[in-house]
Amino acid sequence: MRLITLTTDFGTADWFVGTMKGVIAGIAPQARVIDLTHEVPAGDTRAGAFALAAGCRFFPKGAVHVGVVDPGVGSARPALAVQTADYWFVGPDNGVLSWALAKERIKTVRALENEDYFLQPVSGTFQGRDIFAPVAAHLSRGLAIRKLGPARKDFVRLAWPEPRWPGDRIEGEVVYIDHFGNAITNIDSALLGSLPAAPLEVFLGRKRLCAVAAYYRAVRPGRSVAVPGSSGYLEIAINGASAADRHGLRVGQRVTVRAGRVTGQTAG
Repeated sequence: MRLITLTTDFGTADWFVGTMKGVIAGIAPQARVIDLTHEVPAGDTRAGAFALAAGCRFFPKGAVHVGVVDPGVGSARPALAVQTADYWFVGPDNGVLSWALAKERIKTVRALENEDYFLQPVSGTFQGRDIFAPVAAHLSRGLAIRKLGPARKDFVRLAWPEPRWPGDRIEGEVVYIDHFGNAITNIDSALLGSLPAAPLEVFLGRKRLCAVAAYYRAVRPGRSVAVPGSSGYLEIAINGASAADRHGLRVGQRVTVRAGRVTGQTAG
């Protein structure tokens, strides 16, 4: 019996998540279900893709990962199940699975077309309940993925903004704002070693924002710092407060990491 994870934008105030779990329990009562997150901003497929990619690899091999951030629910957008070397992924074909799949060795991609494995009737507004939850439950019981529908050659892939490092600096951008107001960038922490061996600092344009340190409390409470985060990417934070609120940080905002201090206004 394979473990099932759930990543959605449903929140926990309504009945949506509990109903998905009820459907899974009716098909695979012994399956263990773990909530990765249900607090993805509504309809934000990029945030959902990041959350799923950041968390999925820490589960045991064989887990079934369900990602439902689906502003196109009920439309003609396809639904998918994907088997990789280590996991199964289930969700709409809108890119929400793509950043997790980018780090996986894909074995097969299947369109979800066999309605024998759906809950009937299928709602036009809640396919997390009627398609994705029951399919995940059947996969957790060992259903062969080929029975779900025909093979697909490809799937929707969200573009990942690759950082640039022209010599003495790395240029990237904010890709995710977490619950604490930390601004996670697309700068892989391993890239920091490619810069000159000197104190590293983060800039927004010409404004010096903060230094790079190993952990949040490397600076005094209320001060800004950039740290190699648990997601594997550099994140901008404030010790004890929200960096996004303090500095007006947003997804897509450009940031630069460079060695040493240059002339410019310093942020707190």
